[in-house]
Amino acid sequence: MPQTHPAIDQATPTTAPPAPPTALSLEERLTFINAAMSVRLDEAKVAYEVNTAHIETEPVDLADVVTVPLTPTLQPPPESYPTPVAALLQRAHHRLLTGGWCSGALVDEDGARCMLGAIRAEACGDSGLEADAAAVLLDAIRRKFGDVDSVPSFNDAHGSSRVPIRMVDQAAGLADARGL
Repeated sequence: MPQTHPAIDQATPTTAPPAPPTALSLEERLTFINAAMSVRLDEAKVAYEVNTAHIETEPVDLADVVTVPLTPTLQPPPESYPTPVAALLQRAHHRLLTGGWCSGALVDEDGARCMLGAIRAEACGDSGLEADAAAVLLDAIRRKFGDVDSVPSFNDAHGSSRVPIRMVDQAAGLADARGL
């Protein structure tokens, strides 16, 4: 008799084929994109730091960067310092804010004044008070900027009013701290 071999049962597998992928929702896609962009931004940050590590930089004075709209003509002058030199410098600061700042002259054709011109106008002819205020201002300038020849040379070395006006304000605080 011929030998029969039992047939191997080749039935179809009992596991179902994988289901086609379902589309991601908008929220899921945004989450994945956010994660991918965060990784890319972190890599770019590191690359920037590596590529610029050799570049010398100077610290930035935020007073030069952060500006607010000034309407000094609409603002009353601040309460005056109790000491005469500090009060004079404070008035000179306010005059520069309201009347304008210039370089190259004590007073320009529009009525704007340089640092020394504002001090002279507010001193009202008191040459001793004017000299004291100019000396404190020069000291304040030298504290921040090193060796400076004079107030007029410092004033004329600037193309905008921000630094000179700020220095007059700082000199007023310095004079008040010294009791002048």
